[in-house]
Amino acid sequence: MDRLRFLKKISWMEKFVQKGTEIIAPVPMAPPGTTGLGGFEVPSSKGGTLRSDASALNIGVLHLVPTLEVFPLLADPKMYEPNTIDLTDHNELEYWFTVLSEHLPNLVDIAVASEGGTDDAKRRGDAFACAFSAHLARLMEEPAAYGKLGLANLLELREECLREFQFVDAYRSIKQRENEASLAVLPDLLTELDSLSEEVRLLTLIEGVLAANIFDWGSRACVDLYHKGTIIEIYRMSRNKMQRPWQVDDFDVFKERMLGSGDKKPHPHKRALLFVDNSGADVVLGMLPLARELLRRGTEVVLVANSLPALNDITAMELPAIVAEAAKHCDILRRAAEAGGLLVDAMVSGLDGSKENSSLVPLMVVEDGCGSPCIDLRQVSSELAAAAKEADLIVLEGMGRALHTNFNARFKCDALKLAMVKNQRLAEKLIKGNIYDCVCRYEPAS
Repeated sequence: MDRLRFLKKISWMEKFVQKGTEIIAPVPMAPPGTTGLGGFEVPSSKGGTLRSDASALNIGVLHLVPTLEVFPLLADPKMYEPNTIDLTDHNELEYWFTVLSEHLPNLVDIAVASEGGTDDAKRRGDAFACAFSAHLARLMEEPAAYGKLGLANLLELREECLREFQFVDAYRSIKQRENEASLAVLPDLLTELDSLSEEVRLLTLIEGVLAANIFDWGSRACVDLYHKGTIIEIYRMSRNKMQRPWQVDDFDVFKERMLGSGDKKPHPHKRALLFVDNSGADVVLGMLPLARELLRRGTEVVLVANSLPALNDITAMELPAIVAEAAKHCDILRRAAEAGGLLVDAMVSGLDGSKENSSLVPLMVVEDGCGSPCIDLRQVSSELAAAAKEADLIVLEGMGRALHTNFNARFKCDALKLAMVKNQRLAEKLIKGNIYDCVCRYEPAS
């Protein structure tokens, strides 16, 4: 009954319609406010030092120091292989090279627009396209030219090429617009979630994460959808695909760990690391409500985000502002953000009436040390490594972090991998499914 009521009552979604109808294939046209890396220096290589500019520090973000470490919760670091796709298969290599090549013109257009569409930006855009195409051509002839090659390496190479030609955050304006549209309807979503029973709410939260993960500018299929409709139309289509069972569906096992069965009530997790993915609806309407639910249960939450921009992925530098805006309408998020150092000044309280177990549980943000849509857990920031030592739950969200990499990774703690598959070939190869199928993979501690 709770679930039926939720499906019929979609006032927050209707508001999202009004906000989203103006965002049709958004292309930023305004000149950028900065040409810097949001407080970072350009990394010279994967192992290059990233450090935060002291004048641009974000309070509440645990900033990256010049060291990268092995993620301490890997079950067997020596056996860990981040890449899921085997690019030693020439057919696979050729396919993914074609995907990246076909996506290149759209990426160049967005990158140039992000710099105001100036003649200089166009020149750099052409130079980036030539350089990246040259890298692909060389790797097609000699896959091991730069060392062992995986899909994660190709995606990171693309981001490094963008930075090399001073395109430091090509999706800046797109991210801002989608964040604003999503934050506008978040209070209504939280109100409706709070009207549901515990069991229905947990399922609805996981559905929300999966549905919102469709907003991925790194997916050709998703980009095509952007050009055909508004973000809310895409989101509606995504929500309509949430019928269970999903192609990989461990929700019932996860639910039992979270809620127990019968009279047996499990203890809450001590600390959860939530590896977030895209800006906009993905983080605001998907992962933030899930984080809030964990906080409500007494679990510390660490939002883990990229150190440097990559596609439309949210960064650790951007997260505190989003949390602060969300906290204006939610006591749970406000108190947790204050406890985690994300908010300096107390904000108006008593807004949503949901106060159980959340008064002293912190919500924190850490940088992962990466500037790629994927993540290699052999090289993470020292802050993430430190935060992980007390964690007993990991949530990896999105194709890059949960499918392209780490789909087969095992951990010393509980792990939940959530993603919507937005590539037909990947769906067929990895989960024997189809595009837009969903993955909810739960693995208890090894």
